Amino acid sequence: MDRRIEPRMLCADLVDVQWRDQSGRTRRGVANLEDISLSGACLQVDRPVPLGTGFRISYPNGELMGIVKYCVFREIGYFLGIEFEPGSRWSQRHFRPQHLLDPRRLVGRVTSRLKTDGPQALIN
Repeated sequence: MDRRIEPRMLCADLVDVQWRDQSGRTRRGVANLEDISLSGACLQVDRPVPLGTGFRISYPNGELMGIVKYCVFREIGYFLGIEFEPGSRWSQRHFRPQHLLDPRRLVGRVTSRLKTDGPQALIN
C-alpha cells in the first residue's frame, strides 16, 4: 500500500549515492532514480542496503539526505525506498531529473480523450 501523501513523480536519471555500511566504511555508487516526491525517492542499486541506513543522494547542484525505509530485490537489482530527513525536501527548481513524468497528467490526458472520443480512443 502506498502511504505517501505527496504525488510520486516517475523519473529516470542517474544520481551519485553515498552511505556507510555496517562496519562504518563509506560506500559510494551510482543509482537509477525511479521515482521521487517531496519527502522521498525510490532508487535502483546493485547491492542491498540495510534498513535505517543514512543515505545521501547527490545531484549537480545539491544533495538530498534520508534513510533507507525498504530494500527489495526485483529481477534486475535492489530497489531502495528513501525517506528524506526533515529539512531535506525535493524541489523541481533545484533538481529536475532527466526524464520526469507526473502520472496525474497522463491520467488527465486519457480521461480527456475518453470524454472527447469515447472508448475507441484507447484503441487508436
